[in-house]
Amino acid sequence: MKWLLTLLAGVLLGAGGLFMFLRQVPHDAPVAPVVAVVSAPGATAAGAPVTPTDPMAAALPPAPVVSTDLTEADLPLRPTQQEIPMPSDVVSEGAAKSSAKLMIPVEGIKLSQLSDNFDQPRGKERHHEALDIMAPKGTKVIAVADGKVVKLFNSKPGGLTVYQFDPTEKYAYYYAHLDRYADGVKEGTVLKRGDLVGYVGVTGNSDPKAPHLHFAVVELTPKKEWWKGISVNPYPMMGE
Repeated sequence: MKWLLTLLAGVLLGAGGLFMFLRQVPHDAPVAPVVAVVSAPGATAAGAPVTPTDPMAAALPPAPVVSTDLTEADLPLRPTQQEIPMPSDVVSEGAAKSSAKLMIPVEGIKLSQLSDNFDQPRGKERHHEALDIMAPKGTKVIAVADGKVVKLFNSKPGGLTVYQFDPTEKYAYYYAHLDRYADGVKEGTVLKRGDLVGYVGVTGNSDPKAPHLHFAVVELTPKKEWWKGISVNPYPMMGE
């Protein structure tokens, strides 16, 4: 009975203390939330609330940190045309030969005997745009480079003529005023550098007293028309 009285006295004292405390607290004071402290692995501090995590997400590696402040040094190299390796067979034999010096197309003529008459006036509105290589009638005319004969033509100004394309079909070589063609030369014939094309003559619009070869080089258009192109001075292209 004594212990019951002791317990009752303690309860009354506790209630009285709580009543006195509540009288001292303002009615508009915020009440702090009661937070349950959960003990869990990975808590950052004692007593801090822990947010439950997805067990699948926890098993994934952390996402990489991506920087948006990239510099040119951070970007992958974009190779230029010169940096891309090219197989050796891309450059054809014909293309390599087309960049070499052209043979002088008249047999027995030396480089020192040539004159650059490419820009000589022909009337008031045009220029020569070719080389005249003087030689006796019947002198051999030879191919300046490898290439296919695409046209044999007899014209009023040029007389007996030969149009030959280089192997890359970038240039056309034009031989004019021929006395006659070499035996076996026809359209489609593939000539090698130094092969016989024909013979020096005076056909077409040529002085009968001044036999010569009229030789021209033309840069072809994309359509590869044998009669059309941009005239190129052959003189700097000549060699021995």
